Amino acid sequence: MARSSKKNSAAKLAQLVKEFINQQKNNTFNYKQVSHAIGASTPKQQRAVALTLAEMAFDGELIETSPGKYKAPMRTNFATGIFVRRSNGKNSVITDDDGEAIFVAERNSMHALNGDKVKVNIAAHRRGAEPEAEVVEIIEKKDQVFIGQLKVEKHYGYLLTDSKFLAVDIFIPKAKLKNGKTGDKAIVKITDWPDDDKNPKGEVIDILGRHGENNAEIHAILAEYGLPYKYPEAVERAANKIDAGITPEIIASRIDMRKSTTFTIDPRDAKDFDDALSLTRLPNGNYEIGVHIADVTHYVKPGSIIDREAESRATSVYLVDRVVPMLPEHLCNGICSLRPNEEKLAFSCIFEMDDNARVISHKIARTVIESNRRFTYEEAQEIIESGYGEYSQEILTLDRLAKILRKERYENGSVEFNRCEVRFDIDETGHPIGVFFKESKDANKLIEEFMLLANKTVAREIGCVSGKKKAKAFVYRVHDEPDPEKLSELAKLSRTFGYKVKDSGSARDVNRSINRMLGELKGKGEENFLSTIAIRAMAKAVYTTVNVGHYGLGFEYYTHFTSPIRRYPDMMVHRLLDKYLNGGRSVNVDKLEDQCKHSSSMEQLAANAERASIKYKQVEFLADHLGEVYEGVISGVTEWGIYVELDSNKCEGMVPIRDLTDDYYEFDEKNYSIVGRHTNTRYRLGDKITIQVARANIERKQIDFAIVDERHPRRDEDAIGKKVSVAQALNQPTPKGRGKKNKRR
Repeated sequence: MARSSKKNSAAKLAQLVKEFINQQKNNTFNYKQVSHAIGASTPKQQRAVALTLAEMAFDGELIETSPGKYKAPMRTNFATGIFVRRSNGKNSVITDDDGEAIFVAERNSMHALNGDKVKVNIAAHRRGAEPEAEVVEIIEKKDQVFIGQLKVEKHYGYLLTDSKFLAVDIFIPKAKLKNGKTGDKAIVKITDWPDDDKNPKGEVIDILGRHGENNAEIHAILAEYGLPYKYPEAVERAANKIDAGITPEIIASRIDMRKSTTFTIDPRDAKDFDDALSLTRLPNGNYEIGVHIADVTHYVKPGSIIDREAESRATSVYLVDRVVPMLPEHLCNGICSLRPNEEKLAFSCIFEMDDNARVISHKIARTVIESNRRFTYEEAQEIIESGYGEYSQEILTLDRLAKILRKERYENGSVEFNRCEVRFDIDETGHPIGVFFKESKDANKLIEEFMLLANKTVAREIGCVSGKKKAKAFVYRVHDEPDPEKLSELAKLSRTFGYKVKDSGSARDVNRSINRMLGELKGKGEENFLSTIAIRAMAKAVYTTVNVGHYGLGFEYYTHFTSPIRRYPDMMVHRLLDKYLNGGRSVNVDKLEDQCKHSSSMEQLAANAERASIKYKQVEFLADHLGEVYEGVISGVTEWGIYVELDSNKCEGMVPIRDLTDDYYEFDEKNYSIVGRHTNTRYRLGDKITIQVARANIERKQIDFAIVDERHPRRDEDAIGKKVSVAQALNQPTPKGRGKKNKRR
């Protein structure tokens, strides 16, 4: 009788589970959600729910989209989505309905390219097998090109691609080679890919130069990310026609600050000076401090050919050996640049500040200025350290006030991440011959603090309205709260080392606890590990019309106003300020949001290209140092290897897990480490390690290291297999199968 009762109970539970599933349409769910919905509250009942879901997935009644997450099979076999092509043949489609990745075999791909919008037929789910899809229509082709090296025969040529999205070469008819020769670096567009052909057909769009030449390789990096590598001549011509035009009438319409002591502080190789500071002692003992920003929008009119190009680019791109400017050189390095001893138009935040750095009042206005002196950061730093030099009184006063502002900012919850930047000494051919680090010293922080103050002030001016008034549409630079799971993980890991990081409470309290940990970490063995985890817990900053504040800075209102020569959002802010300060109505928020999204996207592409150029120079540099031994720190851990950043030059490479032949190593994702099954040897994120440079593949921008210790002797002769780039390894999700042991080779 008891057995019959148990059967009835199990059947009733299964029925309740199925009723819940039938209501979910394409929503995904896990056993906890199902248990809560059907009232299965005891651990025993919840285990039964989890078992029921697993059995249904095994029988094909459910689809397991990821470990422990399920969804009901689609009622229709057809779906639309974005095609993801991979050079290893593991193609997939990301469905629009639920973002599920479904495998697409090459024979079923219709030769869709990465990013194409497709319609697929999803095969019925078979027991124990992954779902598969077949492309039945390419709805919308994504515009894309491929970069690689040309190989030219007598009557045809083909492109050996560098792309991770294409496994085959592109066939090019002789008439479409654009006079390209074997060994040229080229950009090629696919024009046709017949169903029965293994290789697509294409045409050369541009020849970048000879493979291996610095300019060709740097231009290839820009092209790879869809960024422009040359400036349109028509835009240059339009810019060259613009005159500074600082007439008496223009000066009369602005605040004249040409007599205020004014100077710029910038990197030694800078040419576009878009910000300057002025300092005047007022009769009441307070200071008038001007943060003066190049008035780019006075010269670049909305909708003009120059403006359209700037909006498309959205940002200047800073690569290892060059700047790819957002604006034509005539404007960014000439007319708009706040060069010394030249009258310039500016958009300024002017503060009255007391001796304790309290802002008594402020005004935002268009001005005319004349910089008295151009300082490099090094020159200003020398004055701060020695107390002597030209305009030393002004620089020392601004430094003292900046330090008060910075201290208050950290006390109010701003996070203090100090990461050094890598720079290369480069010879006349573009080849790296040395590495140095760009440190942020007091002179850098002086400028940073007053730029932050101006940006915050401008954002509050528009966004902070009184009473029931509605704020006008504006561009904010926002930084959302950290991922709760990552923050919780940081708090848990920090406790194992004796540090206390809050994972709940106010942003101010959480950030102050992070700052306290970062301060206590300095010089300790766990510094790299915990500081890296802290950075990865943070969200990315973006542009948007929806103000959620800037978590990392601890600001309720923040925008970008101070760099219009190199950032289009700053130009947008200047125009909105001018409109609103003169009583204008709010602009269309939807259009403004689209511009914000484009700017955020282009900023990310520019950052990716910058990292790729650094990686390229790192590989070039270490190619001259094969076999040499370095100390480093483990900077990344994946199931296919560990990444190591070298102490002396910050170059990063990988130790392939298959080369660790002393044991079977397993990936411990939770603890950011790989662990030997038998020896329990652990390599963890942040650990110090000694390596030898084993390989430097310039074409693939990959560096391979070998661990140097008694268990892993130097192995110059080891064959190095196909690798995944560092940027991919650090940014992409862990592939399926994580945690499985590596095979001994």
